[in-house]
Amino acid sequence: MNSLSEANTHFALDLFQQFKKSKKDNIFYSPLSITSALAMTYLGAQGNTALQMGKVLHFNDVTDNTRESPTTAQVEKLGNVHHQFQQLLTELKKPTDAYELSIANRLYGEKKFQFRQEYMDNVKKFYLASVESADFITAAEESRKKINSWVESQTNGKIKDLLPRDSLDFAILVLVNAVYFKGQWDKKFDKESTVEEKFWLNKDTSKSVQMMKQIGSFNFTEVQDMQAKILEIPYKGKDLSMMLMLPNEVDGLQKLEDKVSAEKLIEWTSSQNMREKEVDLHLPRFKVEESYNLKDVLMSMGMVDAFSTREANFLGIAESKDLVLTKVVHKSFVEVNEEGTEAAAATGVVVGTTSLPIYESFHCDHPFLFFIKHNKTNSILFMGRVSSP
Repeated sequence: MNSLSEANTHFALDLFQQFKKSKKDNIFYSPLSITSALAMTYLGAQGNTALQMGKVLHFNDVTDNTRESPTTAQVEKLGNVHHQFQQLLTELKKPTDAYELSIANRLYGEKKFQFRQEYMDNVKKFYLASVESADFITAAEESRKKINSWVESQTNGKIKDLLPRDSLDFAILVLVNAVYFKGQWDKKFDKESTVEEKFWLNKDTSKSVQMMKQIGSFNFTEVQDMQAKILEIPYKGKDLSMMLMLPNEVDGLQKLEDKVSAEKLIEWTSSQNMREKEVDLHLPRFKVEESYNLKDVLMSMGMVDAFSTREANFLGIAESKDLVLTKVVHKSFVEVNEEGTEAAAATGVVVGTTSLPIYESFHCDHPFLFFIKHNKTNSILFMGRVSSP
């Protein structure tokens, strides 16, 4: 499953580079949610639309099938990406008592529209998605509320109103992915040790935060050329971990962000590179909620035809030449405290028509990056930056 997880890691970092242009202090999103929703769309894309999507999602590297545009008969051949998604989602959905992780995919199709049965079957097969019919033409508002309430129920009430008012005008097909995670740390922080401390936003400005503390054994590495260190905090069961990337300098994050690449991230966090050390860890409690409208982001990354009424080619979804992506929205939530982490995210893709010396010290008292990953599949479920907890 490596090649898909590598593709997803590349896409995760490409997105990060786009999001940081927004000048927001904090960033938080689920690359897995976004890529799942787009991959369901990609399953029905053809021609240049498919090539562009494959390139942006780094799927072309996985399929080695860049010369041909996928036709219906080639879905099995192209199935490489979709088969790997099926394996990944099946692995992530395995029941466990250690943590809560729910990943749900669903398609809502306009009931008056004729979708290809093969597409519907493949979406169920590869993306474990349920397909619902909706009335976007005469009851768009009710359909919007229905979809939003499904997302809310799938994310334990953390993601509300994923699709904003009037976002379903002209919609024909809405693809939604929701991810919810709640995990306890393998070793919890003692609440008694949490104290108010300074978090430095930059060299001159600080704010007071609730700083959690513990000393323990953690996987740790120093990245000399980046002047940064990386620490892994496992969740109960150790299937999932939070990776923290902390620059040595208060204002060192910019340099780290500019230089981090998918290859480097995979290399730094590999088991060969991390060593177990006694660490004095300080981590602020934090909570981040974000929402992103991804249409412009994806277009600037090169996914242009999918949103163009002239060029979009989703003939794998339906025989109509009028299908076009109209909206891709993403909402996310994360809360980190002494017990553990709660995180949720949802993505909706709307397809419409043209109408100390002894201890290593790891003090997160200045801006840092973090991601939550599934260790066995090496998949980044969530990624973010905390510049102001």
